Amino acid sequence: QVRLQEAGGGSVQAGGSLRLSCKISGDTYHSSCMGWFRSSPGLARQEVATLGSDGSTAYGDFVKGRFTISKDATENTLVLQINNLNVEDTAIYYCAAEDGFYCRGGACHCPADQNAYNFWGQGTQVTVSS
Repeated sequence: QVRLQEAGGGSVQAGGSLRLSCKISGDTYHSSCMGWFRSSPGLARQEVATLGSDGSTAYGDFVKGRFTISKDATENTLVLQINNLNVEDTAIYYCAAEDGFYCRGGACHCPADQNAYNFWGQGTQVTVSS
């Protein structure tokens, strides 16, 4: 069982930045995909960014170079740096992980579909005001 705990959400003004972190513990998988997703009222949960254990990354179309996903191996923490926030970024941000199904032979093909991820954190709220 993988346990995920997000932190770093908050309220910021448009144009500001936040650093979200996700502490990973439990039975972690050496080769797997992890990601950040977000949900807001009236919208389905959407991919923000994914990171494979091979270092591959992918981002939702709305990101437009503003977000960066990374992993701090020393702290075993998944990080999402969010810059130039806008009001439309207001959402609950969730950390997610899967059990290695999408990584084979050292290469990962991390899906954007939230249903592919087995483990989820509780989420952290990000609120952006104009």
